[in-house]
Amino acid sequence: MFLHEGAPGVAAALFYGAVAALVLLGVRDVLFLYEENRCSMTYMYEYPEYLKIKLPKKISRRFPAYELYLYGEGNYAEENKNLILTGIPVLFLPGNAGSYKQVRSLGSIALRKAEDIDFKYHFNFFTVNFNEELVALYGGSLKRQTRFLHECIKVILKLYKDQEFAPSSVAIVGHSMGGLVARALLTLKNFKPEFINLLITQATPHVAPVMPLDKYLTDFYTAVNNHWILKAQDARNLTILSVAGGFRDYQVRSGLAFLPRLSQHSSALFVVVKSFFKLSSNGIMCKELILATIRAFFDLIDETTKQITEDPKKRMLVLNHHFVRHPAKFFEEDPETLTELKGTFIWIKIKSSKWTYTVYNESDGKYFMFPLSNHRKTYSHVHCQSSMLVRKYVLSVVTLKLQEYPPLSDLVVYVPAVNGNKFTLDCEFFKEDSRTVQLPVTHLFSFGRYNAPLLQNLKTAFVGISFSKKTSVYRLHVPWSHEDSITVSKVPSFTEISAKLHIAQPENDSTVAVLNIYSSLDCQYEVTIKTSFSQVLGQVIRFHGGSLPVYVISNMLLAYGGQLSALISTGNIVDQKRKLIFLSYFGRFNWFKDIWNVLFLPELDAVLLNKQDIWFPLVSLILFLFGTGIAYWGGILFSSSLRLLSSLWLSLTRPSGLTKDSKLMTPRRAFMAILLVFVSCTTCGAFAILIIYLHYIFKVLKQYIIDNTPMWKLQNPNHQKRKTTFSIDNVVNSLKIHITILNLLTWIVLLSLPSLIYWFKNLRYSIRLDPDPCRTMAIILVSTLGILMNSSTTKVKSSKLSKIAAQLPLPLSVAVVAFGPMHLYRVPYFVICSLLLHALCCIV
Repeated sequence: MFLHEGAPGVAAALFYGAVAALVLLGVRDVLFLYEENRCSMTYMYEYPEYLKIKLPKKISRRFPAYELYLYGEGNYAEENKNLILTGIPVLFLPGNAGSYKQVRSLGSIALRKAEDIDFKYHFNFFTVNFNEELVALYGGSLKRQTRFLHECIKVILKLYKDQEFAPSSVAIVGHSMGGLVARALLTLKNFKPEFINLLITQATPHVAPVMPLDKYLTDFYTAVNNHWILKAQDARNLTILSVAGGFRDYQVRSGLAFLPRLSQHSSALFVVVKSFFKLSSNGIMCKELILATIRAFFDLIDETTKQITEDPKKRMLVLNHHFVRHPAKFFEEDPETLTELKGTFIWIKIKSSKWTYTVYNESDGKYFMFPLSNHRKTYSHVHCQSSMLVRKYVLSVVTLKLQEYPPLSDLVVYVPAVNGNKFTLDCEFFKEDSRTVQLPVTHLFSFGRYNAPLLQNLKTAFVGISFSKKTSVYRLHVPWSHEDSITVSKVPSFTEISAKLHIAQPENDSTVAVLNIYSSLDCQYEVTIKTSFSQVLGQVIRFHGGSLPVYVISNMLLAYGGQLSALISTGNIVDQKRKLIFLSYFGRFNWFKDIWNVLFLPELDAVLLNKQDIWFPLVSLILFLFGTGIAYWGGILFSSSLRLLSSLWLSLTRPSGLTKDSKLMTPRRAFMAILLVFVSCTTCGAFAILIIYLHYIFKVLKQYIIDNTPMWKLQNPNHQKRKTTFSIDNVVNSLKIHITILNLLTWIVLLSLPSLIYWFKNLRYSIRLDPDPCRTMAIILVSTLGILMNSSTTKVKSSKLSKIAAQLPLPLSVAVVAFGPMHLYRVPYFVICSLLLHALCCIV
C-alpha cells in the first residue's frame, strides 16, 4: 500500500476537482464522441397486430406474467387467426426491459420479402412477452424465462404438426438478455438440442453481466458458459451469430457480445454492427441490420424441406456472406464461374498500371480489358473503385490479390450505358510490400507483456487513386472482430481516425489491425499515430465503469475507518490520510496467485478480468483515483442536500428539540425493527432497506436541525437545558459519523434498487419476491441500523471493541476491491460487517 497525504481546504478541492474532471472526460468520450448515426429506421406498411397464442392452463399457471404472440399485418394477420400456419417459425426474444412488440421490424420486412416472391416461402414470427423484466440487473427470473421459452418452443412446433412441411426446429432471434436465455436452453435436462438450429443474438452480453448486482445473475452466467465449454457437443448442430452494437451502444459494450470459438463448436460468428454496409456503429434495430437478417433467413431456406437448412456448413456460409462480406445481394451456393459477355459493346485494351476514366452520358456500354501477364511480374494487387454510390455512404470497390487468381489472363471492367449520371472509375496495380508499413502503437499503458483493449500494432497500407474531387477513403479493419470502419474525407482536410478496440486481440491470433488508405495521387499526406488521452480514459470507463461503485465504497470505508480512529485517538474527527490500494495489481503475478491459492482464498476478481484480456497494471490505481473523486464530491453533494432539506424543514416547522429517551433500544424501536424484518421476509428485502434508510435520513435531518438551531428557538425549555449539557464536539462528531454511514447506505440502496423495481412491477402476480437477493442483507441491516441511528460517539469511544472497529474498515476496503468488481452483490456485505461491529461498540 502507498500513502497519499490528504491536502486540506483549497488544495484538496483542486485535486478532487481534477480527478472528477478526468472522470467526466472519460464519460464524455463514451456517451458523446462517436460517429454520425447513418442508421435508417424501419416503418410498418400496415397496422401491426399481435395474436396471443393460447397456452395450456398448466403453463399459464406456472408462468402467469409471460405470454406468447404471433406477429401479423393486414390480410396476413386475418388469415393466421385460425393458427393454420404453413411458414417457417422464427421466435423473437426481447431483452432487458424489452417489449415483445420489437419483433415488428423483423416481421414486417420479412412479410414484404415474402410478398415479393408470391409467398413461395414465408416466415411466421412469434414473440415472447417477458413482462419487460429487468433481467440484466436482477437474475432471479432468468431460469424462469428459460423454462417458459422451452414450453413456447414445444407449443410452436405443435402448431405445425399436421402440415406437409412441418418444421422440427425453431430459429431464434434474441435481443440483449434474450440471447443469453436462448443459450441457457441447453442447460435444461429435458431440452432437445435439435429444437433450435439457428440463433442470432443482438447486443447480447455473452461473456459476463453488465452489472453483476446479484448472485443469481452471476451463477446463471457461470452455469450457461460452463455448459457451453464442457458440453459443447450439445450445440454441434447449432449455428450462432452474435451481433454487437458498436461504440454507440454504451449499455452493452461490444466485447461482452463476443462468442469465442470453442474446440468442438466452430459454427459461431461474431460481428460488430458498424461493419454493416460501412455504417457507423448504431442502434441494433437499424434497418440495414434487419434487411441483412431477413436476406440471410431467406437464403437459409432448403428448397426441398421448405424450412431452414439442416446443413451447418451452408448456414455458416450464408451468415458469412451477409454479415461479413455484406454485398447486399442474395447468396449463391454455386456461383457460375463462367460468364458470357454479351452485346456489341466497345472493347478497349488498357496497358498502363494506373488508369482513370470519367463516365458521363454514355450512350453505349464499354469493356475495359487489363492484360495481367505483364503486371504479375511487378505487382501483387490490383484495386478498382467507382465513385458512384451503390447505396448511401457506400462506394463500389474491389481489391484482388493476383496470386490468388493464377488462371486469369485479363481483368475486364464493364461500364454500362448511363444517361445523366457522372462518376469516375479508377484502377491501379501496386506492390503490397512497397505500400505497407507495420508500426507498434504506443499508448499510456503499453508495458509490452500486457494485453489490453488498446491497439498494440497497426499495419498501414497505402493505395494511390485519383478520386473525383480528390476524395480520400480510410478503412480500419480489425480481423478478429470482423469490424470495418470507413471514413471518407475531402482533400485538403485534417482527418482523425480512432483506433479503439471492442475486444483485445486473442492470444492465439497473429493477425493485426489494418488501416487501408485510398488516397489521391496528386496530394501529399502525413500520417501521425498518437495517443488520445481522452479516448484512453473513455476506454477505461467503457470497460471498467461498472466497477466504479466498488472503488467509491472502498474510499468511503477508508474515510469511515479514519473517522473512528481519529475519534478514539484524539476525541475528535479530523482529516485523515487516504490509503491507495493496489492489491488487484499483484493478481497479475504468478507467485502471488500461488500464495493466494495455497491459502484457499477465493479467486481475485482481477484474475477473472485478466482472463478476459481487459486488465492492465495501472487500472486499479486509475479506478481508485476516480472513486476518490466521486466519493469526495458525492459526499459534498449529499451533505449539501441534507443542509438544504433541513433549511426547508426549519422554514416550515419549529423544531421540538431532542428526544426524551436516549436508550439504544426501546419497545417502540424494537417493534419497528421486528416489523421491518417481517416486511423483508414477506415482501422484498430491498423495500425494507429503503424504509430503514429513509427513517435514518429523517433521524439525521432532525438532529442536524436541532444542532444548528439557536436554543431560544426550541419549543421545549427542558430541551434547551439538555442541549447545553451535551458536548458540542460530541454532537458534531456524532453527526459526521451518521452522515458517513448514510453515504455508505446510499450505495447499498442503489445496488439493491433493481430487485425493488422488479418486485414493484410484479406485485399484481405475487407480493413476495422470490428469489430475493437482498433478504438476508435487509434482516441484518434493520437490526444494525436500529442501533446506529440512535447512537452517539461517547459510547463508541469507551467501548472495548472500539480499536477493532476502527481498524476493520481498512481490510474490508481491500476486500471490496479484491472481490467486488465482478461481483457487485458482495460489496454491501463488506460494508455491513463494518457497521455491525460499530453497532456492537454501542453495546459492549
